[in-house]
Formats: sequence, structure tokens, C-alpha cells
Amino acid sequence: MLWDNIVVISALNTIYYNVLSILKKEIISYLSSLVAYVTIGVFLLVLGLFLWVFPDSSILEYGYAGLESLFSTAPYLFMFLIPAITMRSLAEERKEGTFELLFTRPLKDWEIVLGKYFACLSIVLFALLPTLVYYYSVSSLGIPPGNIDAGAVIGSYIGLFLLGGVFVGIGMFASSITKNQIIAFTISVFLCFFFYSGFDSISQLLSLQDLGLQNLGITQHYDSVSRGVLDTRDLTYFLVAGGVFIWLTLFVLGRQRQKRLSNGMVGLLCVFFSLVSSSYFSFTRFDFTAEKRFTISPVSSKIMRRLSERIKVVVYLQGDNLPGGFKRLQSATRDMLSDLQAYSKGKIQFEFRDPLKGLNNDQQNEVIQNMAAEGVEPTNLSVKTDNGVTQKLIFPSALVSANGKDIPVKLLLSRIGLSPDEVLNNSIQNLEYAFTSAIKKADDGGRPQIGFTEGHHELTDLQLNDAMKTLAEGFQVGRVDLSAISFADLQKIKLLVIAKPDQKFSEIEKFKLDQYIMHGGRVLWTIDQVSAELDSLRGHGGEQLAFPKQLNLDDQLFRYGIRINYDLIADMNCSQIPISTGNVGGQAQIQMLPWLYYPVFIPLSKHPVVKNLDGISSEFASSIDILDTKNVNKTVLLTSSPYNKKLTAPHILSLQALEQEPNPKEFQSVPKITGVLLEGRFISDWQNRPLPEGLKEQVPVLSQSEPTKMIVISDGDILKNQIGSDGSPYPLGYDHYTHQTYGNKNLLLNIADYMTDDSGLIALRTKEIKIRLLNRARIRSEKMYWQLVNTIAPLVLVLICAIFQHYLRRQKYAR
Repeated sequence: MLWDNIVVISALNTIYYNVLSILKKEIISYLSSLVAYVTIGVFLLVLGLFLWVFPDSSILEYGYAGLESLFSTAPYLFMFLIPAITMRSLAEERKEGTFELLFTRPLKDWEIVLGKYFACLSIVLFALLPTLVYYYSVSSLGIPPGNIDAGAVIGSYIGLFLLGGVFVGIGMFASSITKNQIIAFTISVFLCFFFYSGFDSISQLLSLQDLGLQNLGITQHYDSVSRGVLDTRDLTYFLVAGGVFIWLTLFVLGRQRQKRLSNGMVGLLCVFFSLVSSSYFSFTRFDFTAEKRFTISPVSSKIMRRLSERIKVVVYLQGDNLPGGFKRLQSATRDMLSDLQAYSKGKIQFEFRDPLKGLNNDQQNEVIQNMAAEGVEPTNLSVKTDNGVTQKLIFPSALVSANGKDIPVKLLLSRIGLSPDEVLNNSIQNLEYAFTSAIKKADDGGRPQIGFTEGHHELTDLQLNDAMKTLAEGFQVGRVDLSAISFADLQKIKLLVIAKPDQKFSEIEKFKLDQYIMHGGRVLWTIDQVSAELDSLRGHGGEQLAFPKQLNLDDQLFRYGIRINYDLIADMNCSQIPISTGNVGGQAQIQMLPWLYYPVFIPLSKHPVVKNLDGISSEFASSIDILDTKNVNKTVLLTSSPYNKKLTAPHILSLQALEQEPNPKEFQSVPKITGVLLEGRFISDWQNRPLPEGLKEQVPVLSQSEPTKMIVISDGDILKNQIGSDGSPYPLGYDHYTHQTYGNKNLLLNIADYMTDDSGLIALRTKEIKIRLLNRARIRSEKMYWQLVNTIAPLVLVLICAIFQHYLRRQKYAR
């Protein structure tokens, strides 16, 4: 046994030294040639021009502290650099007749090929080393300096190195089939391009779209790794692709020498293909990025694995001359869909499409109207061109389709008070939640039921038109009369919405509501405690008495841990209302003035229900007190601004207050709570109480609830859409006077998802990605300096290496 081990170790040492001797010989031979330094110099010069000078691909124009441009540009330059390195490796040996000398030495064919392969790969690595200057430059220009994701860069370099390994294998194969270096170079360039892009192009043919041919090409695998994510399937692909071309090289050399292919080489080929097949059944991913931003959550991966239908996703964020921020959003969207596709077992297919490309104005207008009807709305951008600034329509949206159902996905999440870069970063953070939620809704056959109560002068169907219409895309939505519905049917409802009741609840209705909660039902309370309406103000000479409502819900909410106060919040952070200021020429003059009783709540909580939402519009909101109750967790979702004051009802409201400028000193107060999430086990309001008189059905009474949740918002109008003069409803959250869109619709959708989904999907909205920007002020003042540094410094490093190599050769031969 010991003797066998000694023999094996001796054989391995022999192989190691044989391969190493070939590797050293090839590297010294190549780097002794001026052609090597010229080739690498041209590669670095062109790469530097693309990354730092040409505006369409410039890192400085992109504006973000990352090297994505390097890893998207380098593969195309590799198609010329690597064939130039490999073209002489075997072709020159055959042309000069030195192959026969090699074969007279105690070397096996595969030792010669591997030695030359690793030598060429080492030279490729040598050509990449000067690009570390780019990393230093981007790191120095970051805000703050050093704000670059080093892990992502390392992972991307690994991807570039793996790509180089495949291209070197292709180059070696091309060099083995001809004695002419130029022919070898040409064949190698063609094969590199074909395997990188050719399969993608072929897969776009209508008759071949469902065959998945793009998986055979390099692009799909390289794009995945170049983000900083190493997937074992991609790693297997690169190892097998490189191994196959090395095997083909050995096959060609064997045929040229009229040698039979050994059983070991045939077995090695079988191992390669078995690795490919096994890797697609089980895979692991290594995310090198700092925030693990390409790591799909267990919730999303579970949903993707359980998809029952094929999902088609069309992304409309496509077009020429997109600004750097939208290119980043586009790239992040593609990455997210690729990640979700990886876990879906091929059931998700996606494409990027420019819906306006090649259309005239009339056709474009028709397409815009049709897409708006599907929930896909355009955004107008100012784009710099050679002729100045032009306006361009883009669609930062996607459409998820399955089962004949289309679910729109909004990619760009605007928010008041945030810079464009922060808006884009928040949008990227939200992509996993947005797509997973839409895919889940499109795939699910049964939809949860959401009921809006009626019978207490709640908001009308017209006032709730957009709320109900929006929810109907993923839920069964209808009206619920608590006095008429049986308790058994009430329990089938996943979420009950109480939208601005104006009349008293009976004891039987309260009992049904209480036991619905005790049995695990979820409730969204949007309650106005004070009666106040702007229309009443206008119709009563500009004055109205705001008085407390009698809804008979105080004791019930108090038992659950909440008290909505009988007051009104006046807030300097408010929306505007139209006021007639006189007549000119028979035309009423309308002026928009801030109305303190229409607060705009800016969500500051990190809870997924409100995270990254735009301001929430409200009307005549009240304050909320949180009470100390056991087994119930309370989370504040919405508050007023710090510039508020509280007015206790009854209180006379007057439009004449608009004529006076509010004194900021009177509005400095602690932010008032206006929205609360309660989760846990609630105590029944009917504990130790007799059942209400007149109850006709048997209800299993519980004194403590199952684990459940509810949300209480102290404004009933938060779900109300505005209505036009012709009686048509506007979208929820849209103010048709100021043409501003608030976050009310997204708030409702988030609440519905959180309250009806127990998979934890809404938690994906807590995902955070650090924003990494370049210092634009420094770029403006130092642009020429950084362009020169990154274009010339890599060339200088190569020149220093060339001089040092020449000096060593002179010293060696002088001795």
C-alpha cells in the first residue's frame, strides 16, 4: 500500500514538473516578443477609451461606483486579445516543425496541451492586472472614498477569468487545426463570438424560442457570474466548456499523429457531460456582494419552485440613450428575473421590449393608451443628444402574464423628498418583492377574499372604485353587510375593511366583528372619529362645526389596545385645496392653498407595509393613543409631521383660516400617531359579558383570539378616490387639482398583501441595498485627469514590465 502511494506521488510530481516546464517555456517565449506587449497594450488602450472616454460606456458618465462597464465590455475585447495570444501556441510549433522535438521528450500529449493552455491563461491574467487601476480610481471617486463593493468586483473578476479560460480553450483548438496563425486567429475569433452571442441570436428565432438554446451559449452564464454571483451551474458550464475544447485539441493532435483516442480521454469526456447534467438538478450559489443583493430569499425561491403555470414577463424598460440611473435599474431588473428564473425550473421566461420602437406618432399614441389601460404608464425623460436635450418616453414597468391574467409591475417607485438616485436605489431594493408578488398572484388560481363593510354609510362604491378595482387584480373583492352575513360566511373572508363608517354599529354587528377577529380574521379599520367634510364647509358659508361621531366602537378598540381620539390634526405638511378668489371677466379665479386639515403623512417606519412609500394623503385625521395590552405587539406605521397641533372636537372650522399665514411656533409638537399595526392574541370584548340580545345563530365564542393582526388608521378618507365633475373616478391617491400622486394606492396594496399572505412575502420590502455614487463635483473638475490616469497608467505598467523583461534577458545572456 505504501509503495502504491509512493508511485502515485512520484507520477503526480512528474506530471507537475512536465506541465510546469512547458508553462515556463511558453510564458518566457511569449513575453520575450514585442508582439506580446503591443497586443496587451492595444487591449488596455481600447478598454481604457471605452471605459473612461467614450460617453456611451464611460464609468464617469454612468455615475455609480462600480465596474459593471468593465465586465460588460471586456468580453468583446477578449474575442480579439485571446485569439492573438493563442494563435501561435500550436500553429507555430507545427509550422516550424518543433512539435516533433517536443514529442521526442518524455511528455504526453495532454501534458503539452495543458502546459500551453495554462501559459496562455497566465498571460490573459497578466493582461488583466493593470485594470486594477480602474478599481483604485472608482474607489477614490466614490462618496465617501472607498465606497465600492469589493466583493462584487472580486466575483466579477472570477467570472472574467472563467470566460478567459473558455476562450483560451477555443483558441487552442483553433490553433491545433491549422499551421497558419492568421487562419487560427480568424477561426478563434469567429468561434469565440459564436459561443458568446450566437446561441442567443439563434434562440430568438420564432421556431426555436422554446428550446432554451441560449443556455448553451456563454452570455447567459457569464452575465450571471459577472455580477459577483458564482453559481455552481455556471462554474460547471465554464469548466466543461473549457475542458471540451481541450479534449477537442487533443483529439485533433491525435488524429494528426494517427493515434487512437485513449479510453481515459473518452472517460473524461463522459465525466464532463455528467457534471453538466447533475449540476442542473442540484446547485449552490455564492454571492460575493456586500449586501448579498443577488441572494434570493427563501420565501421567493419557495414560491418559484412551486409554480404551477408558465409565467411570461415582458419588461418595457428598453431603449437607446437611457440615463445611467435607468441603465442600472434595467440591469438590476434583468438580474432579478434571471435569479427568479433559476429557481423556477424553466417556468419563467422574460424579454425586454421597447413598445414604441419603429412606430409613427399615431401608432405610439394608440400603444400608450392601450398600455395605460393595462396599468403600464410612461415616464417622460430629458435625454442629452448631440443636438441638445430631447424628451423621451420610457416605460419603467413590466407585465407578468399567466392563466390569461396580466399583472402590471411598477419598477420605478417615486417618493416625495428623495433625490433621483435615492428613488432609483429604493426601486432596485423593491424589485424582488414586486416581481415575486406579481408572479404569485398570476400563478395562484384561488384568490383571497377581501370584504368592505356596508350598512353604516361607509364610503360608496364610486368613492372606493379604484381601491376595489386595484385589489380585484389579486383578490376577490366585494361588500359585506355585518347584519345580514352568516358567521360561517364571514369567516371565509381573509381581510375585512371598515372604510369610514358614519353610523352606529349594533351590538350584534360588534359581536360578529369581535368573534371574527377571535377566530383569526384580519381587519383594516379606517375610522373618522370627527364629522368634518370640505363639501359641507363650502355649502355652509365657509364654516362648519366639527363634532364627535357616535360609532359605538370605542370600547371594542380600547379592549384591543387602541384609542382614536375625538380631535383633528392641523399639520403644516399638508396638501392643497382649490379656493375661489374672485371673478375676472365672468371667470372664477381659482387658487390652490394649503389646507392644514389635509395632512400628508411621510412614512418613516422601516416596516415593510410602509417602507419606501410616497407621502400618504389624508383628510381630517385624528390622533391615536396606544394602550398597554398583553400579548399584542404594536408598530407605528403613520405619523404626522413635527409641525402640527391638535384641535379637540367639537371645533368650528372656517375657510377664512386660509387667509392667515399659520405661525410655525404654534405648530411645533410631537408627531401624532395616525396609523398602527397590532399583532398577537387579542382579548375578546365579550369576555365575561352576556351575548347580545337578538343573536339568532350559533357562534363558537372565544375569549382570546388566535394569532392575528389588524391595522387602525385614524382617517376614513385614506382609501377614497377623488371624483371628477362628470362623475368618473380618479385613481386612488391622485389629486386632480395639483396633478400629484400620493402613495395611498401602494399603501392599500401593501396592507392587503401583509394581512392576507402568511408566507412572509411582504418582508422582502425590508431589503436594503447601499447606494454607491461617484463624486460628480470631482468628476466635473478632474475629468481629464482621471481619463488620462486610466488610459495611460495601465500602458505605463505594461511598458515597465517590458523594459524589466528586456533587462533580465540582457543580464542572462551577458553572463
